[in-house]
Amino acid sequence: MRIALVAESFLPHMNGVTHSVLQMIRHFEARGHETLVVAPDAGEAAERAPHGRTELLPSVAMPSYPDVRVAYPTTARLARVLRDFHPDVVHLASPFALGWKGQVAADTLRLPSVAVYQTDVIAYAERYGLPGAAPLASAHVARLHKRATLTLAPSSASEGQLSALGIDRLRRWGRGVDAERFRPDRRSESWRARIAPGELLVGYVGRLAAEKQVEDLRVLTDLPGVRLVIIGDGPERERLERQLPGAVFTGFLGGDQLARALASLDVFVHPGESETFCQTVQEALASGVPVVATGRGGPVDLVRSSVDGWLYRPGDLDDLRARVLDLTGDDAKRRSFGEAARESVAERTWESLGDQLLGYYREAQRLRPIDDASRARGLARPDSVQPPQARAWKRYVALGDSLTEGLCDTSRMENGEYRGWADRLSTMLAQGRGRFQYANLAVRSRRVRDLVHEQAPQALAMRPDLVSVFMGANDLVGHGADPLRLAAHVEKVVRDIRATGADVLLVTPLLPDRRPARIFARRFALYAVELRRIAAETDSYLLDAAALPALGDRSMYADDKVHLSSRGHRYLAYRAAEALGIPDAEALGRLDDALHGFDAGEEPAPQTDWLREHALPWVWRRMRGRTAGDGMVSKHADYIVIPGRNAPKRSKLG
Repeated sequence: MRIALVAESFLPHMNGVTHSVLQMIRHFEARGHETLVVAPDAGEAAERAPHGRTELLPSVAMPSYPDVRVAYPTTARLARVLRDFHPDVVHLASPFALGWKGQVAADTLRLPSVAVYQTDVIAYAERYGLPGAAPLASAHVARLHKRATLTLAPSSASEGQLSALGIDRLRRWGRGVDAERFRPDRRSESWRARIAPGELLVGYVGRLAAEKQVEDLRVLTDLPGVRLVIIGDGPERERLERQLPGAVFTGFLGGDQLARALASLDVFVHPGESETFCQTVQEALASGVPVVATGRGGPVDLVRSSVDGWLYRPGDLDDLRARVLDLTGDDAKRRSFGEAARESVAERTWESLGDQLLGYYREAQRLRPIDDASRARGLARPDSVQPPQARAWKRYVALGDSLTEGLCDTSRMENGEYRGWADRLSTMLAQGRGRFQYANLAVRSRRVRDLVHEQAPQALAMRPDLVSVFMGANDLVGHGADPLRLAAHVEKVVRDIRATGADVLLVTPLLPDRRPARIFARRFALYAVELRRIAAETDSYLLDAAALPALGDRSMYADDKVHLSSRGHRYLAYRAAEALGIPDAEALGRLDDALHGFDAGEEPAPQTDWLREHALPWVWRRMRGRTAGDGMVSKHADYIVIPGRNAPKRSKLG
């Protein structure tokens, strides 16, 4: 999968947004995915992502908080950046300014987007007292997240806030924690002795900014035998040093230094009421440190009152002081809470969160074409689409033209024979299913009328339980083609097949990403919208090949620049398997691509005179009213048996 992450903030400014983006990049790269980070350029201090590609965009620093930068690219430029990368999904990290343009660019390119809500900008606007800013921020957040294919909220409080704004498609996605870095045995007595020898340490970790409400900790500065420790930096530091006499300010700590400091605390406190999640609370829990936090926002889902910490009444500073005293005054309770704290984060790994996020990406890929079709017809988008569930199909028939016939896919085939995506798919469908039968009725140059009058009736007579329909491209490049009329004919075929109880895999025709082909782009787009509608209304499986950016890559096409190469057929086969819900299809596809990058019969063809070898013969046939498929018959007009995994004999399709 190719993943573009549009981040509202990034290195060198380390915060929750940057941290989660870095964690996801590492996870995606380890899983074999390609990444692009699009973020504000911090000038001379700018840093690139440790893996994958990075595109830094012009930005300006916020006057009151220079560490935070706001990018100001045009939407057209951002769209070009995404188009050049060909992403499968756009991840919007804490979107607001740059994220809005990222969403508009994703819509322009018809790409699925996943917006991750990480910053409560509405609460920030209220706290900073900007006149009229909060209603404007609310309206902007609602507008942005309603356009996103999916919105991920980190906590129940965030879900409630977004739901109240009328935002649909909400899913829960928290944050992982590095339990290897943050752990109890990082506790350092020497560090404690340097900070405040012989005293209990009650500490806060985070940005020193107004929205964090660190000044509320003033009620803890006179606790007997307790030293308040403030770890972090920010624009409010000087003011807080005056308001919190006796507190130790360490400045910013990161990495192992932060892990050691956190584990060396006796109690962790966090007074901020506008936290969408609060990663530092989770890191304190992983460090075996009991937590006292406000009973509002993200901490509500993280802290179990009377088990691993306390949630005090928001705004009640007397309650805050009492909860801290409860723990500093009882060594046994503090140890018990600390042990429970560590246990509470055992399953909250970045690895598990990363895999969950990939699942949301796949859901967004399924939803985007349905959203496009719904929007084209003026309908409300559905809240969800259930992931495909593979069935125990026994008889599969493929219908179509040269692409389904497999033209130009000569990988491991005898001279003059072709393999193709449908042949490849049949071998995956056969795995572990005993006797599996497959027929391929596709013939090059065939059109929708051939689907209606020849291929579909023949397929129905064979009583299949799965039929793929990939047809229409030859019609759409013809003079005066009517996409809506063509789609209506296809719809009748699909409904006739579905009436027998058989499943249908409907494939949208793809158009090579080349200048001469662009004159047909509107026709192909209208036709694809109709096929998406048909798939949704008939409860059919959909392989939205037209929306797969990877199929715009030149290496996916054969020397004629029209038909798919072996690599393209292989890619399409695994996307079809994924659409049908075949387990591990994506992982199998990556493995196959690695093993057979250039198979025998798959070497790049020598460059030929394209005009003479391919274009002029096509024009000549058209002028004479002939096609390349005249007189040809389908290669598998009747069922052949594809051996399953445990079969003793191997099919030549394997």
